[in-house]
Amino acid sequence: MSKKAQLLKRQAHKGHVSIIGAGPAGLIAALHIKKNAPSTKVTVIDREIFVGGILNQCIHPGFGLLEFGQELTGPEYAAKVSALCRDFEIEFLTETSVLSINKKLEVVALSPKYGAKKFQSKAIVLCTGCRERSRGALHIPGDRPSGIMTAGLAQKFINIDGLVPGSRVAILGSGDIGAIMARRLTLQGVEVAAVIEIKKSLSARPRNVIQCIVDFQIPIYLEHTITKIVGRERLEKIKVAKILSDGRADFSTEFEISCDTLLLSVGLIPENELAEMAGVALDAKSNGVIVDEKFMSSIPGIFACGNAMKIYDLVDHLSEDSKKAGESVAAYLTAPLVEGKQV
Repeated sequence: MSKKAQLLKRQAHKGHVSIIGAGPAGLIAALHIKKNAPSTKVTVIDREIFVGGILNQCIHPGFGLLEFGQELTGPEYAAKVSALCRDFEIEFLTETSVLSINKKLEVVALSPKYGAKKFQSKAIVLCTGCRERSRGALHIPGDRPSGIMTAGLAQKFINIDGLVPGSRVAILGSGDIGAIMARRLTLQGVEVAAVIEIKKSLSARPRNVIQCIVDFQIPIYLEHTITKIVGRERLEKIKVAKILSDGRADFSTEFEISCDTLLLSVGLIPENELAEMAGVALDAKSNGVIVDEKFMSSIPGIFACGNAMKIYDLVDHLSEDSKKAGESVAAYLTAPLVEGKQV
């Protein structure tokens, strides 16, 4: 082996890591990168004011049982992990939007405080999370009034902004966020008129079904869907019908539900526009980043974890995989190089 090769082999592949997204995946990954590669500079970039992502609006308990051995609310979980990150001197850039990433591992970001910045990274970790399916993806016919929103947006209105979205609410779909919002709205004094689910059973976890819907005696319509939205300026009512075995609506069973607000809890989609921009391979069905056993994408040096990779039911399971992703990134950074190539 030449002297140059020996020198390169002794050198650690250290440098700057850019983590995009400061939700639970980004925080846990950052923490375990720093634990396993202490000399690496880790920067976590997020467009929100505060770190924590979706955790900040999830004020219900049920987080941290696997990671910390105690039941925490979402904000408590976020505060606990972000405090650990700061102990390891991890840098946070909040109110900062990432505009692009590329195969050269360059990250271009924009913030009102720093303006435009470019980071040359040794590794990028995509922790961009997911977004909710909107009405446009459902093709529900009818008017386009105000009062129609995703369940997650309604959760943010109530828990972050202190705003009640309406006085009589119907919920389409029965995902966990929809179930939790059925309870939250009821406790807030809002009448929840119905939970409408196209499947034969509710989609939320059994605990959420019992504690958030059944215990509050909220009407459930299984194997039903919305056939029409009615209202000009504000939502006035929805038309609902039973689903036939072939998936079509049985209009002979159609009935109306009066409501001024409709929440949509009809699934989550990984948010991967940045990954697509860089040419990262995505799963055609889920839109999640395709990764190997080390959480690396199709582009060397670009990793992904959390809901950007696949949709998780529990934050604790997400955190467990994010921990493994952080360890893999640290191993990648500290692997010796021979002739400029990782070994």
